[in-house]
Amino acid sequence: MTSPIFYVSSDELQSATPGQLIAVQGVEGHHAKVVKRLEIGEAIDLADGRGIRAHAEVASYLDDGLEVRVDTIVREELSTEIILVQALAKQDRDILAIETATELGIGGVIPWSADRSIVRWKKERAAKAHAKWSNIVRAAAKQARRSWVPQIENLVSSRELAKYLTEEIAQGALAIILHEQGTLSLTRYLNDSENLPQRIYLVVGPEGGISAQELEAFENAGATVCLLGEHVLRSSTAGSAALCVINTLSRAW
Repeated sequence: MTSPIFYVSSDELQSATPGQLIAVQGVEGHHAKVVKRLEIGEAIDLADGRGIRAHAEVASYLDDGLEVRVDTIVREELSTEIILVQALAKQDRDILAIETATELGIGGVIPWSADRSIVRWKKERAAKAHAKWSNIVRAAAKQARRSWVPQIENLVSSRELAKYLTEEIAQGALAIILHEQGTLSLTRYLNDSENLPQRIYLVVGPEGGISAQELEAFENAGATVCLLGEHVLRSSTAGSAALCVINTLSRAW
């Protein structure tokens, strides 16, 4: 089994060297010492959430955590950064979507208030909802032993998303709209692409689907509409299904 992972600040890992002692305290320290009950000499990984990982072992106990001794430092890069644009959805289907996608290797998440989203992040609850999403992906990344924790960007409207995709596509990114009315299969589209770009956006609509106006705006921005098989997938599963396709074709798996 791989070593459990705990997150510390980038400042602590940027300058870390083999043999150095690093204190794991606070919430992470409590989890390592009290919940996981790690023992002296047990292997442990530390990460900063941005790709730096330290392989280490537990050296001693602290009152509020552990002290670990660094063995090696590695930097893990994302060959292709896949960003999930997830529409807000009811019954926590959006939460399930970002949690599963994080385990599968998503690089970032953009919450999207689509025209047909029933759930709304109103002013008084926006910060709380954003924090919840951040906590969800952090926990999922830890469960998957990832050194990268996906960033949750600010909530965007359909108009803001269309503008953002226009700018990103102009810089070489690929944007894929997952839609049941698509005629081009995702697998065929990616197979026909010579090389996958460094950044790919997967746009997943809410339970009511993407509106015709939104679809037109995204296509005008340069996005491509693709189909995932013969069945209509829920908002909670479409992004993860597409991510599995990309991981397989890119040989990440």
